[in-house]
Amino acid sequence: MQGVQQIISALLLPVAFIAIMYFMIFMPQKKKDKARKDMQDSIKDGDEVVTIGGIIGKVVNVKDDEITIETGVAKTQLKLLRFAIDSITTPEKK
Repeated sequence: MQGVQQIISALLLPVAFIAIMYFMIFMPQKKKDKARKDMQDSIKDGDEVVTIGGIIGKVVNVKDDEITIETGVAKTQLKLLRFAIDSITTPEKK
């Protein structure tokens, strides 16, 4: 009986450490990933977006995972994949 208690005591600390690490690191990351995915899924025509490369543009077309944005004075159009959008900007953020 004494040996079983020692084994349980020896395993308790590593298991507790793993549980703490899970709740402190992995859970918040999952929440961030879900929020980012929700933001990317909510992109619609007319939104102003910033890409992961820092390009700012206005969405002119959304089709499946492909988004077309219009940038700059010359009205250059770029086709991007949905995951390349970093954020949606609003007039209040400018």
